[in-house]
Amino acid sequence: MDYQGMVIRPPSEAFSIILQVTLGCSHNACTFCGTYREKPFAVKSWTQIQKDIAFASQHCKRQHTLFLADGDVLALPHEEMVRLLEHIRQQLPWVRRVSSYASSRNIAAKTDAELSQYRALGLQRLYLGLESGHDPTLRAIAKGVDSASMVEASQRVQRADMALSVSCILGVAGVADSQAHALATAQVLNRMQPQYIGVLTLMLLENTPLFRRYQQGRFQLPNQVELLQELRTLVEHLNVPRALFSANHPSNYLTLNGRLPKDKEDMLQRIDQAMAGTLALRDERQRAL
Repeated sequence: MDYQGMVIRPPSEAFSIILQVTLGCSHNACTFCGTYREKPFAVKSWTQIQKDIAFASQHCKRQHTLFLADGDVLALPHEEMVRLLEHIRQQLPWVRRVSSYASSRNIAAKTDAELSQYRALGLQRLYLGLESGHDPTLRAIAKGVDSASMVEASQRVQRADMALSVSCILGVAGVADSQAHALATAQVLNRMQPQYIGVLTLMLLENTPLFRRYQQGRFQLPNQVELLQELRTLVEHLNVPRALFSANHPSNYLTLNGRLPKDKEDMLQRIDQAMAGTLALRDERQRAL
């Protein structure tokens, strides 16, 4: 398989075939993200994509899920998305589910009929980075869209019968807006009603604008207790009818997993125990992106 530069995928895609279709991110302006700073957005050649699918057809027969990398495959024109998904289905018939990251901008650029066609061709799950439901925070991190746009995108994805996984980031609002960020994020997730909710914790990367703001004293990173308080507010105010909640990313100090609403009280108890110091947290040296 041909992999160029850093390739990332959601934790739940650890055992998937990773097919790199695009390089980087077409937005690539979020102040906290350093993943693609040195990798301009581009679409890989169809010849190379075909070679990688051919490799997977010979060497990945035990893997039944496939993840489309990098961060922005839905930026492909509709005809190219259809050609890609049809080729995967033809060459890898044992693959049960294709997944991809998606941005609300790229979802908005697709018609309902196009999204439904992708679903029919095997694209069953999209991962959307909400980061925050707090619009001032979204502006501060240069997300490029507001929370209403992401709610609309999520609703269109689910009308196309795709599963939706939404991620948010503890600490991304800094200390001043920590609680406002947590509450607004819960409220937006309640409107989105995704099937999966993933929580990460901000780690400042040296190649990002947010790190430079931190160095200049213009951004204050919440401490462990403040991050746990943020997590508690988020979980406490979630009201989704059915979702898998995961804070199992290695960036988090506290690992938390459960089904909502069934396990909500148990998760709140674990957070309270962590805040009281009776539940061990991940050591700083063990944290990673």
